[in-house]
Amino acid sequence: MGRSQFIHHKGREIYLLDCSACTPAEIVLIIDECARNVRARPEKSVRTLTVAGGGKFDAEVIHKLKELTAGNAPYVDRAALVGITGLYKVVVNTLKMFTKREFHLFDTIDEARDFLAAD
Repeated sequence: MGRSQFIHHKGREIYLLDCSACTPAEIVLIIDECARNVRARPEKSVRTLTVAGGGKFDAEVIHKLKELTAGNAPYVDRAALVGITGLYKVVVNTLKMFTKREFHLFDTIDEARDFLAAD
């Protein structure tokens, strides 16, 4: 399974960004691929699942995440995050303030997928 791709869960299409245990360079590639794929879809049609944790991020990753969340805002209907602890929470809170977007935090991927699959 790729780290940036559409998956299906309970009949719903979900865009997965698996950034777990990634280097900053790998995360940048995932972000760029996500931007291309999500922005090719109709507005308010994409549900995203971002899996974090165990990886490293730097100033470039944070900058790219800001650009991604702002640029994807018109296309994303719901966003779920898994693995957000420690410094990741600081980054998420910064993204929330910068983009005015809502992110739903979950402890497990299954919980997040179920949330995203629900109407």
